[in-house]
Order: sequence, then structure tokens, then C-alpha cells
Amino acid sequence: MIGFFVPVIFPMELIKPTPEHIRTIMEWVKPPKIFNIWAGPGFRYPYDQKSFTEDLQLDKLHSRVLIDGSKLVAFGQVYDRLGHTHLGRLVVNPDNQGQGIGKELIQQLMALGDQCLDTSGYSLFVLAENQRAKHLYEKLGFVIKEYPEMIPMANCYYMVKDNAQSL
Repeated sequence: MIGFFVPVIFPMELIKPTPEHIRTIMEWVKPPKIFNIWAGPGFRYPYDQKSFTEDLQLDKLHSRVLIDGSKLVAFGQVYDRLGHTHLGRLVVNPDNQGQGIGKELIQQLMALGDQCLDTSGYSLFVLAENQRAKHLYEKLGFVIKEYPEMIPMANCYYMVKDNAQSL
């Protein structure tokens, strides 16, 4: 009899970050160019673990890491911004980019927002130079809209998605 092994595939899990996760994320965004795309205004650079953790506002925002098995593959935050579940500080492990993890992260963060926030849709910011991310967001149904206030960064798009839209 010939036997074969069928691998067990576990879905990626969205969990609260640990201090070890935060240290790993600090390494992912360490290069200044990556940091500037990721962090947004008001985030101190250079940083140490204390300032990085403070600037993430872990006590105020719904911050989560995406785990694939035991491997940290992504990070993101959600909070209410102008009546939308706003997705912020999205980052995928550089070793795992291009594998569909960004899509999984966004879908799980939107589901988290649906559970935790009473909003009418989803929103995010993306820098104009970050075409790869902008393309992903468009594929997921986000569209560029005019931001109703002073936009917090230059060369930045505000993108929204109705929560009635399906992925």
C-alpha cells in the first residue's frame, strides 16, 4: 500500500500583537523609504521600541498581526475615521509580499471592523508612489474619493469602499 501525506492547511489568524511581534515589525519598516510610506504623520523616526509602541497607539486602535501557522506575515490597524472603518499602517512581511497576504490582511481587518465598529464602509490612505498597494486596493473595490478635510500627507490618495460591496 502506498501512503501519502496530506498537509493540514490552517487559515491565517488575526491576533493582537505581542512585544516580540512589534520588534519584528520594527525591522520590516526600518528603511526610511519604507517607514515613510507606512507610518504616516506624527510617528517618530528614528525610533526605539518604547517610542514605536507609543506611536502605534496600541491602547486606542484595534491593532492586529496576521499569523500563518506560527509565522508573523502582516500587521494592520483599524479605527473609526469619519464614519468609516479606517485601515492603517498596513504592512506585509517583505519575505511574503506578492503571495496574497495583503488581500487576506485587508479582508480580515474589514471583518474585525465590522465586529468592533459601527461604520458605513471602509477607508484608507495610500501614497501615490505606492502603486502596488493602490492596485490591490482597487482590486478589492476601493475607489479614490476626495478627502473631506485637509489630507494629512502630500501625494496621498484617500480611498473608500462601501461595506455593502462584496469582495
